[in-house]
Amino acid sequence: MASTGKTVATLLIGAAIGAAVGYILATDKETRSETVDKLKHRLDDLKAKLTKKGQDLEEEIYNA
Repeated sequence: MASTGKTVATLLIGAAIGAAVGYILATDKETRSETVDKLKHRLDDLKAKLTKKGQDLEEEIYNA
């Protein structure tokens, strides 16, 4: 049962990524450049947040 859930989740994630890539490639060059820049900025923000949360969790574990 858990295997089926993982398979469905993987399929949905793949479909979402495919749709995003298709949307980006279907737009004109100027719009694509703006979209890619926004996406890079959001991914950088997400990376920073995840790094911070990981450091906080690591600190909490070692100081426990």
